[in-house]
Amino acid sequence: MIVSLKRGAEVSKVLRELTARGLWVSSLQGSADQPALLLVAPHSAQVDPAELGGIDGVAEVAVAKSAHPRVAAQPERLDIGGVPIGKGAPAVWMCGPCSIESEAHALETAQRLRPLGVTFLRGGAYKPRTSPYAFQGHGAVALGWMRRAADATGMKVVTEALGEEHVAPVAEHADMIQVGSRNMQSYALLKAIGRAAKPVLLKRGMAATLEEWLLAGEYLLASGAPSVVFCERGIRSFDATTRNLLDLGAVALLAHVYRQPIVVDPSHAAGRRDVIAPLARAALAAGASGLMIETHAEPGRALSDGPQAVPLTDLCRLLAELGSAAGGVS
Repeated sequence: MIVSLKRGAEVSKVLRELTARGLWVSSLQGSADQPALLLVAPHSAQVDPAELGGIDGVAEVAVAKSAHPRVAAQPERLDIGGVPIGKGAPAVWMCGPCSIESEAHALETAQRLRPLGVTFLRGGAYKPRTSPYAFQGHGAVALGWMRRAADATGMKVVTEALGEEHVAPVAEHADMIQVGSRNMQSYALLKAIGRAAKPVLLKRGMAATLEEWLLAGEYLLASGAPSVVFCERGIRSFDATTRNLLDLGAVALLAHVYRQPIVVDPSHAAGRRDVIAPLARAALAAGASGLMIETHAEPGRALSDGPQAVPLTDLCRLLAELGSAAGGVS
């Protein structure tokens, strides 16, 4: 924002008023008779321009247009196939294994998750793995396994489309298409997913800024997606103690400043199951509208990401604790 001052206004007094509101001033512009103050948007608190216009000495406040107007226009509460996500709605749980291993595996997982209040069955049919020799998922057949398991238990399906060729089959079987961290800036894929006209769960790139993440959401909405739910899954850091670094600051900004429904994936953030519970509590406290948690009946036998999967036997206690603490997301 640019705050233009009235002629003869006391600049230092206006600066104090702006600073008191949590705003950072980058530089002075304008003429000597009528200076203007440039506010640093990324670091400044969100303040109504009308409030700034009421400060003694301020003549006008100019606000730049949003770079992501469709994201900004999203309601704070979305409806995903009848499941509300966002402001005022109960926290939503998206749970399941890293990858769907068989039809029996999908059905057993869904049958055990649904009584826990889990509404979305998550799991990979197509898996983006760092090593080309790691298990890549069962592909299209696993989409059918997930769909039938979800239908049998009254659940929704969220799963990733790894490439443009996967968009059509994923859209046919899933209630929500997931964009993985590695593909957050694969713009051709984002456009293809948007054209499928399905709700999207957009994971943050492992080295993406908040603005890049929001613009990826804009790509999806501009291409035809009806809604986008953002998913914080941790960003790359210098410390290998956890798999990634969970950015709770971004969660709070998305939820309370940008007013976007956001889900947090503590499983990929931590990469280890022993700290998932405290990270999940912190995410909900920061404003998350829900959680995506990896789980497996026998993590030791999981075909992928076993060390970070919460055993199904432990998930019941964890969700009960989180549910009682969360209530409706404010």
